[in-house]
Formats: sequence, C-alpha cells, structure tokens
Amino acid sequence: MAASSTHGKSHRPKPLVFVVMDGIGYRENQLGNAVAQAYTPNLDWLLQNCPYTLLKAHGTAVGLPSDSDMGNSEVGHNAIGAGRLFPQGAKLVNEAIASGRIFQGKGWRRLVDFAQAHRGTFHFIGLFSDGNVHSHLDHLRAMLLHLAFEEKMPRVRVHILLDGRDVGETSALEYVLPFEKFLRDINTRANADYRIAGGGGRMKITMDRYEADWDMVLLGWKTHVAGEGRAFASAEEAILTYRRENPGVIDQDLPPFVIADESGPVGRIQDGDSVVYFNFRGDRAIEITRAFEEKDFKVFERDPNPHVFYAGMMEYDTELHIPRNYLVEPPRIEHTMNEYLCARGLRLMAISETQKFGHVTYFWNGNRSGKIDERLEQYVEIRSDKVPFQERPWMKAAEITDRVLRGIRSHRYDMIRLNFPNGDMVGHTGVFQSARIAVEAVDLSLGRIMAAAREAGGILVVTADHGNAEEMYETDKAGNVKRGPNGEPRAKTAHTLNPVWFIVYDTSGTRTVRFNPAIEKPGLTNIAATCFQLLNLAPPEMYDPPLLEN
Repeated sequence: MAASSTHGKSHRPKPLVFVVMDGIGYRENQLGNAVAQAYTPNLDWLLQNCPYTLLKAHGTAVGLPSDSDMGNSEVGHNAIGAGRLFPQGAKLVNEAIASGRIFQGKGWRRLVDFAQAHRGTFHFIGLFSDGNVHSHLDHLRAMLLHLAFEEKMPRVRVHILLDGRDVGETSALEYVLPFEKFLRDINTRANADYRIAGGGGRMKITMDRYEADWDMVLLGWKTHVAGEGRAFASAEEAILTYRRENPGVIDQDLPPFVIADESGPVGRIQDGDSVVYFNFRGDRAIEITRAFEEKDFKVFERDPNPHVFYAGMMEYDTELHIPRNYLVEPPRIEHTMNEYLCARGLRLMAISETQKFGHVTYFWNGNRSGKIDERLEQYVEIRSDKVPFQERPWMKAAEITDRVLRGIRSHRYDMIRLNFPNGDMVGHTGVFQSARIAVEAVDLSLGRIMAAAREAGGILVVTADHGNAEEMYETDKAGNVKRGPNGEPRAKTAHTLNPVWFIVYDTSGTRTVRFNPAIEKPGLTNIAATCFQLLNLAPPEMYDPPLLEN
C-alpha cells in the first residue's frame, strides 16, 4: 500500500494545497460565460504565469455511459480521489437493465414478493428527468414495463421530483406529458392502475444532502407517505398552476403537490407497499433512505410510519450500508489516494461547506464514510446557509478560506484539499449575475490562498470537477442562444461538457513543472498520480499516468 519516496521527506513541499473550483470550467465563447465575464485577477495571473492544461471532466473520462453525458461532482471527486476509471452509477444501471440482472437480483425479487404478498402498491420516488446525473427516466420506464407485463403488478404509483437543474430549468412538462401517455398505454394494455401520485421541486422536497436541511425531507415524507399537501387532478395542472401563481419560478423550486381524485390522494404509501428510490447517485438519496429504514429515527416524527419494503437503486453508502436493500451493485472503489497517503504517514486536511463537504470526504475516498486514519486526517465542515444560493452567491468561501489559511500557516499538513461550491451551486440557479459574483468570490479567496502558499513555500493546485458557470445560457446545435418569450436568453442550469483547468503554482522551488505531452487525452483520473509527483512520492502503478514529466 505504501507509496515510495522519490526524494527525501525534507524536500517535500508543505503543504500541497488542492483547490476544487466546483462547477467552474473553461469555454472560449464569452456569451453567457460567467467565468470569462467575471473579474478574476488571481485566476488570470495563474493562467498567465503558471503551467496548466485542460482536463476532460465528463462522459467516458469519468465512467459515464457516453460522451454526451455531462460530468458531475460525485463522479468527478470519485475520479480525482481514485486515480483511475470506474464505471459509474448510470452505466452500471444501464448494464443491469439491459442484461436483465436487475430483475433477478434479490432486492427486486423482495420488492415484488412483498407487495404481492400484502396486496400492496409498488411505489417509485426519484428525480424525474433524463439528466443522467442522479437518475434517468429510461430506468424508470424499464422497471414499469417489467412490472406491468412480466410481474403483472396491478397498481403502481410514481412520486416525481422535478428537475430543472440537470436539464432545462422549465422543462418539466416535456417529461410529464409523454410520461402520462406512457402510463395510459400501460394501463390499457395491461389492465393496470399506474399513476403519478404527486411530487415537487428537487430543491423543495426530499433531495436534501449532508443534513443541510432536514425540513426538505420532512416535507417529502408528508407528500409521498402521508399524501398531505395541495391537491390537484394531475401533475400538469399542478405545474401550470404554480407557474401562473409564481412567475419566474423554475422546476427545481416548485412547491410540493399531491394528486387526488374524489376519494382523496391517489398515492399515499401505506402498510404492505413496496418503495423504490430510483436515483442511482447517493448524496441526495441517503437522508430519505434513513427516514424509511431506521427503526430509531429521531430527526423528525414520521406520521404515519407504515410497514413497507424499501430499496434504493444502488447502495448509497458502502461503509454504513445504506440502504439495506438495493437493486444494482455500486462501484467498488479501493486503493484511493487518501489510503496511500495515510499509509505513508502524511497529514491531511479536507474542508468545504456543507453543500460539498461530502464530496471532498465521502466521494473523494471512494464512497467511504469516515476517515481513513483518525490520527492523520482532519475534516472541517463549514455549515452552509439555508438561503437561495442566488441571493448569497459568495456562500461560505471566506470562511473556508479563513480555515485553510490557518491550516497552511500551522505547517501541520502535507496536503490540504478544499472545495468552493459557488460555481456549481449558484450556476444551477440559472441567474447569470449571481453566477458571476460566485466566480468572483472564489477568485478573491484564491488570491488569499495564493499569498499563504507563497509564504509557506508550498504548491497550489487549482482545478475543478466539472463545468457549469461558464455556460449559463441554453444554445441550439448551431451554438445560437435560445430565447424566451420576451427575447431574454434562456437560462441553462445544468452542468456542461466543457473541460476544466489544471493549474500548478509551485512556490517551493523543489521541481520544474512541465506537462507531459505524451498524455494525449488528460482527464480527472490523471490527477491523483500527479499529486504524488508534487509530493515527491512515486505514484501507485495501478493509477492512470501523472500529467507532469518526471
């Protein structure tokens, strides 16, 4: 496990500061580019004075099915921390469905058997889009078809979490209307009762992460389980009504709704039902899973608390085994960068605010909860504010930086890794002005860290896990900006297919930094071995090659 030293420990820069500018990618076109249009003197200085390259951060380079799949923070941090490629959730689920393995697995069989034995309803809860970051509608459709025509399941309810974040910000009806037709066809052909039960925007209910706002999960519980909330005859009616009442609201922020008929809510989750949370990505799945599974759950009162069989699409936490039942095996990521560095005795610090804290810890460590070595590692979480990100686009960048500077000046750590969430979280709002301020907040913090790195004689690495803020307007295939009804640019809230910078600012004078031209298609998986180089350690042989010349 231990990586060998190529130079004496006394020649190791201290520290190596690794900055993830989450959601800040590179794009030449300045139109709708909040990164290019922001005032970024520190990033500009780095690009003018330091060696850098561009890294692929999406698609097959991070284990996703195709290069049309945008990158995301989960797979990005997995790739950085693991140093090599692992098939990720979307690809693993695609393969399990195509081969039929998902329907022979014990998780699926138990769901079906439980619902049939109790004459219960089969429920699906999940992100309702084809964004392929947390979920994909093709997976849901495949499971519904199998239930209707192979399992002969008579009654199914779907609880839809509207996206507007990984897809168009007001695209909900583009998914709801065809899906309603799809369900009508199933009902006619299979003589079944398959319906949408209700839902709401993904940033309003259910999909909280890192315990930032448990009230979202409670609201989801009331909507999905209790059937409490504003009632409508259809999801289409709910969406159109909320848009009319709240001009400018985007899908991710739509309030919860319940579908009801003359008998009341059509989709309460009750005793004897089976429930699948069909998101494959873990960070926004763990809290609702805990609410369904934990016997001594105390975060909020579950009223009602029905006896159901619950399963997730995947095992969301492979250390804590959340959930107990799941449909597809997750990637088994071992021998991460942190494991090797701890085995070598290096002291490490990881820090972000709540919104991305799990990314520089859990995902970085290969979907592993907790520390590798308590003696050597310090994890610092700065609690995020519970306000709309566009209203406070600086987020906690200053507080993160304050703590990082203390870490640098303590001379205690060999490596400090941090994530500034601003470019991603604010980019998802679609508000261009806020995204530009978010980038400037990161740049301001970057300048402070640069000064501290110079003072300590360390090395600063600046990169990102994927793009977002550099492409804030939707475009057509010809590259023209799409326009709204009043001629305004249509906001883009999703991640992008753009590359990210990888910049090395060496203030230590311990090495000459030159990028290796033999690395033809550099990506995020090349970063881990490069960090070993910068720490004067030989990279593990199993890792993808480092970016620098020896």
